[in-house]
Amino acid sequence: MVSDLGISIVTSAVLVACAAGVVAAVAEHRHAARTARIARLAFGGDGRPAAWARLAPAARIAGLMLAAFGATVLLRHDPIEGDFTPNPRASRQLLVVLDVSPSMNLADAGPIETNGAPRVMRGVWAGKILQGVLDRLDMKDTRVSMIAFYTKAIPMLRDSTDKNVLANLMDGLPLYTAFRSGRTDMQAGIDAAFEMAKGWARQSTTLVVISDGDLDKPVSVGARPASIADTIVIGVGDPNRATVLSGHASRQDAWTLKSLAGKLDGVYHEGNTRHLPKAMLDKLTMIAPRVGDTIGLREAALVALGAGCALLGLIGPLLTTFGASRSYLRVTVANSASNSTLGGRLA
Repeated sequence: MVSDLGISIVTSAVLVACAAGVVAAVAEHRHAARTARIARLAFGGDGRPAAWARLAPAARIAGLMLAAFGATVLLRHDPIEGDFTPNPRASRQLLVVLDVSPSMNLADAGPIETNGAPRVMRGVWAGKILQGVLDRLDMKDTRVSMIAFYTKAIPMLRDSTDKNVLANLMDGLPLYTAFRSGRTDMQAGIDAAFEMAKGWARQSTTLVVISDGDLDKPVSVGARPASIADTIVIGVGDPNRATVLSGHASRQDAWTLKSLAGKLDGVYHEGNTRHLPKAMLDKLTMIAPRVGDTIGLREAALVALGAGCALLGLIGPLLTTFGASRSYLRVTVANSASNSTLGGRLA
């Protein structure tokens, strides 16, 4: 069922598309009147273009309407917001275990821009990667929880129905200030996550561990609760070049994170420059089929915008190359060849 917010977005997008169509139709009518004056020059003696070219005005109008519709939906649609009534008995859980140590504030994450733009903090880039999961959640029957760890573990969010809260917590907030300074204790974070997940339904939870792997001691993993169906360990931070922090060279320790993923019977994703692949997201137990496999409002808007821009961008070159009738094109080519031959003889 489409929410009231979705209906409002679609309605406004349709109105904008109709307004754009009216403006485009008026413009095409005036353009056709001007083109008629030079039709013989452009299309030959009969003044008629190729049969398909007569559909160009309609194609331009349709392209502009599609582009206007898609752009309006994307402008108004926030994929992590919604106006629904959550099911009080959630069937799926997303549990995030986040490293908030000071090293997560080092700015060596994300792809290197060709224009020399600075890279982002490890914690901020982790939030961008997790956004791929948040965008695909059906919050009617899903809850999100988060445990932050540094020198100890603190539950920051539990059984929330608002994805915005989790997204905001991973937007560069200096959460390490809530802890005493010391060594990073991922063991405390994993233990707290297992304890929180014990009471949840069997095979209902996706556990996501996000860290740079800059630890002082390895993690010992106990018996995993039956509620955890999937585990993803995401590594952030440059794995090749270290950044000095308080006299300590910090970089992503991929080996430690891969080892942790193996102990958790999960998968490791080197996320310093790449988002989670779609194939990995589709395999998650907590992703509802109707959310992961069908086209939603945002996807439909992207398709409409792409199709509309393609129509508007391609119609001009196609008209230039194939807009005239074949007979006129053959005569034009023959005249050009004869003129070239005559010019060569005169030279």
